[in-house]
Amino acid sequence: MPDVDPYFPTNGDPRYHVHRYEIALDYRPEPNRLAGSARLSAIAAEGGGPLADFALDLAAGFRIGRVLVNGKAPHYAHRAGKLRVRPAKPLLPGAAFTVEVHWTGNPKPVRSPWGGIGWEELNEGALVASQPIGAPSWYPCNDRPADKASYQISLTTPSSYAVALGGQLLTRTVKSSSTTWVYEQPAPTASYLVGIAVGPLHQIRLDDPDAEGVPQYGWAPHPKVPAFAAAFSRQPEMMRLFQDLFGPYPFDRYTAVVVDEELDVPVESQAMATFGTNHLEPGWHSERMVAHELAHQWFGNSLTVADWSHIWLNEGFAKYAEWLWSEATGGAVAAERAVKAYQLLVSLPQDLRLADPGRRLMFDDRLYQRGGVTVHALRVALGDEAFFRMLRDWTRLHRHGVVSTDAFLAHVRRYAAEPIDGLLQEWLFETTLPAFPR
Repeated sequence: MPDVDPYFPTNGDPRYHVHRYEIALDYRPEPNRLAGSARLSAIAAEGGGPLADFALDLAAGFRIGRVLVNGKAPHYAHRAGKLRVRPAKPLLPGAAFTVEVHWTGNPKPVRSPWGGIGWEELNEGALVASQPIGAPSWYPCNDRPADKASYQISLTTPSSYAVALGGQLLTRTVKSSSTTWVYEQPAPTASYLVGIAVGPLHQIRLDDPDAEGVPQYGWAPHPKVPAFAAAFSRQPEMMRLFQDLFGPYPFDRYTAVVVDEELDVPVESQAMATFGTNHLEPGWHSERMVAHELAHQWFGNSLTVADWSHIWLNEGFAKYAEWLWSEATGGAVAAERAVKAYQLLVSLPQDLRLADPGRRLMFDDRLYQRGGVTVHALRVALGDEAFFRMLRDWTRLHRHGVVSTDAFLAHVRRYAAEPIDGLLQEWLFETTLPAFPR
């Protein structure tokens, strides 16, 4: 697996690994003011010389108050979205170390080819949707998808606002007009997958609390609660289906949040997904998005791409999960959904290489559609028994890990009764569409 992400080579620093973040934030929504402190527990990479310096990703607009490495003040410089740190003494290969950073400022989305991403101020509150490089918009991090860590996040905000994160709420402490919410996410989490929603939100329980299964929570503005409950009413059924097809749900709970804004698309984060009010409309379009974001908890969140060139492993399987849900609930079967996607692809330019689309096309709708059809082609080639066994083993073997296209291909070959390399080559590495799988 490459150390540097080929699509975002200036993001992250492969010379060290963060295994835990402890972040404390104070957010004042009306002035959109954020004050934060973070303690990072990290390990210097093996195999090289002493680590004389390292870098964290943090948006340039913040003012740095203090930086410590192992409790001592280092030399540091903060410019162009990088906090470059030179410890008082070089860190030996394999050495554990801590970094403490204090910062203040007005958080705003990071500029990207897809618009602003990261911390976004709302009419009331804020949300964080960081895929793929928005995490530095609000906290200092090693912003590489392969650098996964556990998180504890404390967020203090006016008591009229609720705070939703993807993890377990440890404490909620009211003091005067402010409330501090402390969440813990013990599972390894990529920096872009730390999601937050702050606003006048009301919590509801989506699953039956008296039944066994994954606890599922919802947050929505109070006037939208009835529409939310209707739009997400089948999510517990989706959870059961996907556990049957993909293996056990990889986290200890799941949260769906609807903010009081319209969003272009929903956004997945670890153990949570964020939707807009426009995603509460009844019908297949909204229902498939609920399924899609839930499926990302397996494909993208538990199994995280080594770098962004492998994004089809996230989106192809999440797209196919939509079709599996349709098939299982009396709608169009997956083959019919795949035919429609294929017909759409035939009408569009065929210049996308699925296994390495390039940064410009990594969120192109064709990647989602061709990814889904590719997964269907594998199902046809393997047969249902081997295909779903392959999927469950894939999520089990790489649970909370990092995956790549090469690793997936090596895995798939073990389940094929006949050679499958030609099919994989055509669908993943060539731009021209192969014949529809039958």
